[in-house]
Amino acid sequence: MQEYLKQQIAGALRKIAPELDIPEITIQKPRSPEHGDAATNVALTLAKALKQNPRSIAEKIAGNIDVSTGYIKGVEVAGPGFINFRFAGNWLSDKLSGAHQAGKEFGRGRMLENKKIQVEFVSANPTGPLTVGHGRNAVLGDTIARVLQWAGADVQREYYFNNAGRQMRVLAESVRARYLQAIGQEAEFPEGGYEGAYITDIAEKVKEQHGNSLLGEEHLPVFRQAAEEGIFEDIRKTLARMNIAMDSFFNENTLYEDGSIDKVIATLRDKDLIYEEDGATWFKTTSFGKDKDTVLIKSTGEPTYRLPDIAYHINKLERGFDLALDIFGADHIATYPDVVSAVRACGYDSDRIDVIVYQFVTIVKDGKPFKMSTRKANFVTLDELMDEVGADVTRFFFLMRAPGTHLEFDLNEAKQAGEKNPVFYLQYAHARIQSIMKKVRDTYDFSGKTPDFGLLVHDSEVTLVKRILELPEVIQLTAGQREPHKLIQYLNELATAFHKFYHDCRILGEDEPLALARTELLTVTATVLANGLGILGISAPDKM
Repeated sequence: MQEYLKQQIAGALRKIAPELDIPEITIQKPRSPEHGDAATNVALTLAKALKQNPRSIAEKIAGNIDVSTGYIKGVEVAGPGFINFRFAGNWLSDKLSGAHQAGKEFGRGRMLENKKIQVEFVSANPTGPLTVGHGRNAVLGDTIARVLQWAGADVQREYYFNNAGRQMRVLAESVRARYLQAIGQEAEFPEGGYEGAYITDIAEKVKEQHGNSLLGEEHLPVFRQAAEEGIFEDIRKTLARMNIAMDSFFNENTLYEDGSIDKVIATLRDKDLIYEEDGATWFKTTSFGKDKDTVLIKSTGEPTYRLPDIAYHINKLERGFDLALDIFGADHIATYPDVVSAVRACGYDSDRIDVIVYQFVTIVKDGKPFKMSTRKANFVTLDELMDEVGADVTRFFFLMRAPGTHLEFDLNEAKQAGEKNPVFYLQYAHARIQSIMKKVRDTYDFSGKTPDFGLLVHDSEVTLVKRILELPEVIQLTAGQREPHKLIQYLNELATAFHKFYHDCRILGEDEPLALARTELLTVTATVLANGLGILGISAPDKM
């Protein structure tokens, strides 16, 4: 309907101001149903260009809206120049019929058709199990990938990691120390080593495979490989438990092996954007508006994260992605602009890179926060969280707030039973519809009959239909803004509209035509709930 209204408004503007360069027209849902089903402020935005009173412009636009199609029941001018629209019943019934025919495909769009998008997320190095700190990243990335696919994009999920460098050496030394202790040898634990119980588990497996044969330090690569393989296996299992599957894994070390890092340095040097000082290699970020230049290679010869990240993003663009989308924690907020600047300086279209920065998560239980550290034994793993509340609840709670908002994950709230739990509220709505449908099928025989949705005129029916028909636009909005919580807000409104319908409108005992129309209205409602929950990566149970 939004596109139809935009076309109508644009047509009206061409009549009243033929020379006007028509601006972007915004259609919004009014906060109060009393103000209609849709509204636009286009008259207010055109007041300066047309040198007219915005209310006068609004009245002229309203007077030139074609209502003869029967899709628009009313056009009203309100306040200083807002235009409110009311949808006609035949538009609602026609569109509901289309949604009914589309079935499980209802809501899929073409906004991003032929767009190849890569979403990089999680990207935790294989130094420990995924923690709650990684969880929001994982769920955001996967859900955004899902909604982009529903908007028509060809999406690839990628996991970027580094299995070399100091972190992995310390990891290997940590496993070796636990291994030596396990076989009765004295061993000094490395400074800053990884102390979680998972290190002991890996060491025990090494002991089972190799016995007492790995006493010398020359066997350190064996411990590193065992740690990497074991931890990655656990990471994959954790992601699968959360209904997440990666399409590709990219090793940072590849960028050193294939010369990509050297090429970045050479290109930036040719452009006079790097220099040496105090033994370090610096990137002239002051050329891009920053107060200070930035180190790319430390005086120790060790690169900072920015350098391989620059090469990695160039690699993404060279693979032909129309958009490379990164899911980063708030600790990256100061670093990713340097990467984008360097990619642009190397001659690539940095507009094809976008970043979603999310705030961190605090796990609260009994009013007390849990601390997390992959190097200590006091972190909370994603598996432990799912053991507490389940995978569906875990995903839902990570998505409830806008990515840029700090998230407090309250275990007590998440473990609530019944419809007071926000996840179960939506799942119960779907399950209740299935229960109703079973009773209806036991009473009526609707086989081969087509519903007449024009019979749905009760206020609760009309409200539910309107909510259903918003799904394609909600998916488009969610994909465009990459904010999955907007889909949750919509599903809550849909479930509320269903419960009102359930209270106000019977099916059993009604004449067959009305019973059929209401039954198929519920069929579409269940489909929309299932589609929406599916985009969130959450199950839509038939019974609870």
